[in-house]
Amino acid sequence: MRKICAVIGSMASYSGLKSAMSAVQKHPDLDLSIIAAASALPDRYGPVVNWIEQDGFRVTGRAHMLVEGETPSTMAKSMGLGLIELATLFEQLQPDLVITVGDGFEAIVTALTASYMSIPVAHTMGGEVSGTIDDSLRHAVTKFAHIHFPASQNARERIIKMGERPEDVYLVGCPRIDLAAEVLERDRNGLGPDLAASVGSLFDPRQPFLIVSQHGVTAEYGAGEQQIYETLLAVEQLRLPTLVMWPNAGTGAEDISRGIRQFRRHHPTAPVHFLRSLPAEVYITLMRRTVCMIGNSSSAIREGAFIGTPAVNVGTRQAHRERAHNVLDVDYDREEIADAVQTQIAHGRYESNSIYGDGHAGERIAGVLSSCSWRLEKQITY
Repeated sequence: MRKICAVIGSMASYSGLKSAMSAVQKHPDLDLSIIAAASALPDRYGPVVNWIEQDGFRVTGRAHMLVEGETPSTMAKSMGLGLIELATLFEQLQPDLVITVGDGFEAIVTALTASYMSIPVAHTMGGEVSGTIDDSLRHAVTKFAHIHFPASQNARERIIKMGERPEDVYLVGCPRIDLAAEVLERDRNGLGPDLAASVGSLFDPRQPFLIVSQHGVTAEYGAGEQQIYETLLAVEQLRLPTLVMWPNAGTGAEDISRGIRQFRRHHPTAPVHFLRSLPAEVYITLMRRTVCMIGNSSSAIREGAFIGTPAVNVGTRQAHRERAHNVLDVDYDREEIADAVQTQIAHGRYESNSIYGDGHAGERIAGVLSSCSWRLEKQITY
């Protein structure tokens, strides 16, 4: 049996690998191990490691690597600590292949560590473009990875143009869409998550509400406090119940958090509610029911396209990401944001678009991992 090790560094990376992990766990020729790392471990980012275990997975190792502060220097130090922690765990687990996702700092740490230990790397969601340093991290992981699982045709072509062998690049779709398809089907049949238990004490999810998910932008470090403040002032104008998610771990997260705290202090009566994190199933169900999603999270563009969620993308973080018609782009300006949200509310739900997959990526990934071959010594093709 091939031993496959998944490294989960956040709620986003868990939702990005969950269906693949499930398919690997069920495959007769594969053996799954899981390392929870980075923001998947501290409670202040949500009890992600607990959710993983509640979903029936066994967490094999834990890599504590976050240095407090969320500044450029502490994130660089976190990467160094991650190299040490993951090297120890990989040495203990002896995986045949490591799989990582996207562009988080834990993804490049995983790819670097595994490559130096001669462990093949599989990478999902490579080949995409969004903006800022995320592109550099994502493409760097691609150049370290041996097996590639892009989510779209454009991403596949971009990976091949970067010199990767076409036979190592498998167009499978995005595992996050698998999860969205599963949750939406259950929700349509009345078997979805109980939203009252998750957000019922904050607002009535049966009535119109907004979601804000906005994160720091590395190249704009220091501006996050004002950026999120503009967004929150915009949604306050609309007077709709609004669910605001705290930012992911990363450079500028503390700036965003400071802006949220300032807004709460100065606008105590605003119908705005704040949560650290939510299980992916609850988050997707809320995306299906919200009248508009606001901020700079890739979920508004990725899952949002499949769900048909009206979305307003703020600023530069997702400026170049491939998208469907459900997204309007605006600058960090409260009036622009408010106007765009009103436009999206008036439009309503969009038709589902499968630009990022059809809901079967996980089983395709497991199938490839059970039979594929790779070259540890990579060569650029021309």
